[in-house]
Amino acid sequence: MNFDHQLQGQLKTLRLGGFMETLDVRLQQAQSSSLGYLDFLHLLVQDEIERRESRKLSLRLSRASFEEEKTIEGFDFTFNPKVNHKLIRDLCTCAFVEKGEHVLLYGPAGTGKSHIAQALGHQACRKGYHVLFTKAVKLFRFLLAGRADHSWEKRTKKYLHPDLLIIDDFGLAAMTQAQAEDFYEIVSERHLNSSLVITSNRPPQDWITLFPDPVMANSALDRLSHHAHHLIMEGESYRKKLKPKHPNPSTPKGAN
Repeated sequence: MNFDHQLQGQLKTLRLGGFMETLDVRLQQAQSSSLGYLDFLHLLVQDEIERRESRKLSLRLSRASFEEEKTIEGFDFTFNPKVNHKLIRDLCTCAFVEKGEHVLLYGPAGTGKSHIAQALGHQACRKGYHVLFTKAVKLFRFLLAGRADHSWEKRTKKYLHPDLLIIDDFGLAAMTQAQAEDFYEIVSERHLNSSLVITSNRPPQDWITLFPDPVMANSALDRLSHHAHHLIMEGESYRKKLKPKHPNPSTPKGAN
C-alpha cells in the first residue's frame, strides 16, 4: 500500500476523507507560497468545514421541499417599485425566525409572493434553520388523509416541528370545518414558538369569511396578524413579462 492509499484510509477512519479533494491543490499552494505547517493545516481544516456546511445546506434545502429554487438575489426589485424593499431586506436577516414572528404576504396574483416566500425560506436554510414549504391545498389534503387513517396527530407534527413553515396560496377557497380546525391547530401551536410565512391573494381581513366558524376565525387571525410582518405585494403581474411574444399575424413570415 503506497502512502496516498494509506493516508486516504486513515482520513476515512477519522471521517475526514474530504481532505483528499483539495489536498493536491493545497500542497501546491503550500510549496509555492512557502506556507508554514499550521497555515497548511488551517487551509485543509477550513476546506473541510466549508464542505460539511455545504452538505448540510443542501440537505436543509432538500427537506424544505421548495417548488423552485427562488432566492432574494434572483428577485427583480425593479419590476414593481411599490414593493417594500426595505422590509424584504430586513426579513432576509431572518431575525423574525429567531423571534418566532410571522410574515403575511398578500396581493394580486403574479406579484412575486411565492418567490419572496421561498426566498425567505432559502435565507433561513442558509442560516441553519429547518424550513418546510407547502401549498395550502396540499397541507389540507395531507391532514385530511390523516383523519381517515388515524394518523392525524403524527401528520400534524410535520407542520409543527420546522423553525419556519411556509404556507403558499392560502385562501383560494372557503375552508371546510375540518380544514379550518387544522389551520387553527397549526397557528395556535406555532404561535410565539416558531414562525409562519403565509401567502394569499386576499388581505387578512378577508380571511374571516373563509372560516365556517367566525369565532375560530377571529382567534386564529388575532394570533397571526398582531404578531406578524405584513408585506403587501402590489403592481402588475410579473408573469405578463414572461409571456411569450407572438408575431403579428398580419406580418408575412420572413418579413423584416
